[in-house]
Amino acid sequence: MKNLPRCHQEVGTHMTLFHGLWMKLHTCKMHRSWQRSYSHMDTSMQLLISSGTGSMLMGAYTDSYGFDNIDEWGRPFPDVQRFPSSRVDRGFSQIASKVHGMGLKFGIHLMKGISVQAVNANTPILDIKTGKPYIEDGRQWTARDIGLTDRTCAWMPHGFMSVNTDTGAGRAFLRSTYRQYADWGVDFVKVDCIFGTDYSPEEIITISELLQEIDRPIILSLSPGTEVTPALAENISDHVNMYRITGDDWDNWNDVSSHFSVSSSFAAAKKIGAGHWVARKIMARLRHASIWMAYRSNAGVNQGPHRKCNLTLDEQKTQIALWSMAKSPLMYGGDLRHLDDITLSIITNPILLKINHYSKNNMEFHYVYSERTSKKEHSGRFRSPYHVDLTKNDGMFVRLTACNDDTANGWYMFSQDGKPDHICRNFEIQNDKSISFYLGKTKPLLASGIITMDNMEHQSKFRLSVRNTSDTCLDASAGQRRTASEIRFPMFSACRWHAKQMWELNVNGNLVSSYSGLCATVKSRNEGGPNGARAWVATGSKGEIYLAFFNLDSTGRKMAARISDLGLVLRRALLRKHLCRCTEVWSGKNFSLTKDEISAVVNPHASMVFEIIC
Repeated sequence: MKNLPRCHQEVGTHMTLFHGLWMKLHTCKMHRSWQRSYSHMDTSMQLLISSGTGSMLMGAYTDSYGFDNIDEWGRPFPDVQRFPSSRVDRGFSQIASKVHGMGLKFGIHLMKGISVQAVNANTPILDIKTGKPYIEDGRQWTARDIGLTDRTCAWMPHGFMSVNTDTGAGRAFLRSTYRQYADWGVDFVKVDCIFGTDYSPEEIITISELLQEIDRPIILSLSPGTEVTPALAENISDHVNMYRITGDDWDNWNDVSSHFSVSSSFAAAKKIGAGHWVARKIMARLRHASIWMAYRSNAGVNQGPHRKCNLTLDEQKTQIALWSMAKSPLMYGGDLRHLDDITLSIITNPILLKINHYSKNNMEFHYVYSERTSKKEHSGRFRSPYHVDLTKNDGMFVRLTACNDDTANGWYMFSQDGKPDHICRNFEIQNDKSISFYLGKTKPLLASGIITMDNMEHQSKFRLSVRNTSDTCLDASAGQRRTASEIRFPMFSACRWHAKQMWELNVNGNLVSSYSGLCATVKSRNEGGPNGARAWVATGSKGEIYLAFFNLDSTGRKMAARISDLGLVLRRALLRKHLCRCTEVWSGKNFSLTKDEISAVVNPHASMVFEIIC
C-alpha cells in the first residue's frame, strides 16, 4: 500500500493496475450525485463531465435537469468551482496530465447523445473542419434538429436524449464532442443509457467510427447491461472494446447470484474474454459491474455516510471467483484508505488473477453433483428473486432480445369482437392446450404540438396495455435504474408519447420496440432462477485445470465432480492422477485425486476454487 499515488485535490478517483487488477482508488473525495458518480475507470468517479455547479450538484438526482455546464456548442464541460484547473481550457487537460504523470490512464463517464438542456437552448453545432457553425443544404443546423425528443433516456428523460446520426449535423455534434474529450487527454469513455434495454446501435456505431478518426486509441465501453443477450452483443462486438452484461451491482447477495445465468450464457456463446488489448482493433470484452467491497456509500447517496460492504466474506469470494472464471475485467470500487488486509488478499489473489488473465476454455460445468448437508436455512440475506407478474398471464413475463434470436418470433394479432385489439404469443403447450401470453393493443395519440414521427411511420405503431385498462402501458425500458437482481419485465407506467412505449408487429412475427429496436420474448417467472449448486471449469496456459464450486443455496451443500467428467468436457485425459496436485485456492488445502472425484462441503453462498497441476 506504500506505492499508492499521492492525493491530488482535483483527482478524487482513479484506477491503477494492482498485481494485474485494475483498481479504482478513492484517494480523496467520495460520491456525489448518483448518475455522475457511478463509473468504472480511472478518474471518472469525480471527474464526470456533466458535473454541474457545486451548489446545485448536492440536490442532483437521476432525472435532474439544468445541472449541466454546456458551452456555446451544447457540449458539456467541467464545473470550475469543483475543478479550478479547468479554467485554463474549460476542460480536464490539466487533470489528465497529472493522472498521466502518475503512470495511470484517465477516463470519464458519459451519457448518450445530447442533453435536454442543449436542445431546449437550441445551441448551434460546431463544425470542427471550419471552426464555425455546421451548415448543410444551405442552412445552419442546431441542437433541435438532431435531438430525438421521443428517445430521451428512459430512466433520465429530463437529462439526455439520442442524437439523429442519419444526419450530417448529428454526426458533426458527436464528432466535435468526442474530439474535445480526446483533446483533454481522455483515454477511456464509458457511455451510459446506450446498451441493453436502452440499445442505440446507430449511435454506438457512430461513436466507434468517430473514435477511429482520432490519432490515438480511446477505449469505448458501453453501459448499462440490463437484459443483454449474446445475440444482442453480437451486433456490436466489432465496434466496442467493452460492454456490460448486467444491471448495476450493489453489495447484496441477490445482485451477485443473478450473474451466474447470464455469465453461463455468454460463455456458451464463446463471448467471454478478449485476447489482448492491442492498439485500436481489439475484441470486445464483456464486463459485469464493479467489485464493490470494503468501505463505500449507499446507492443514490450524494455524500456518505459511508459503511462497510454488506456482502459476507464468503459472498465476496464468490463474486470475484465467478468474475475471474468468466474472464470479466476486474474493477474495484471502494475507499482504499479503509481497505482491510482480508479484502486486499481477496482482490489480489494471484491464482484468481492468473485465471482471469491467462485461462481458456472457460465455461459452466454441468456435471456437478450436490446435496444439502442440512435443512437449516442460512441466516444471511439470501432471498430468491421472483419475477413480478403484473399481467396475470399464468406466471409469464416479457423480456427483450435481439430480433434474430429464435425466441423473438411467434407474436400475432388476435381479434376480439371483430377488432384486432390484442397482441399475443403462444408460450407453451400443457395437457394438449396452448398457453398464450397476451396484452391489450391501443393506438398512440400524438401529443398536442409535438411531432416526433412522421405520419406514415406512426400508422404502424401502437402501445400495449394491461388487460381491461388503457391508461397503463408496457415500457421497453425501466423508468429508473435497476440493479442486477431487480426484475425488469413486465414494466408498466402511465401511457405517454415516448418511443419506449411504442411497439410494432412485423411480418416475421416479431414485436419490435421503437425505443431500442429490440424484440420481445416471453419467459416463465420460474425459469432460470439462480439457486443450488453451480460449477465452472477452465484450463491454464501451462496445462493447469481449474474447477470452481459455487453454492448459491441458503444452506451448506456437499458438492462433487468426477475427474472423468472433467476430462470429457475439457477433452483431456488425466491418466496419471497420482502425479497430479490439487490445491483449493482460498484455503490452500491439498486434495487427493486417488479417487475419481473432487468433493467438498461448500458453505452457503460460498465458493471453492481448485487448481489441478499434473
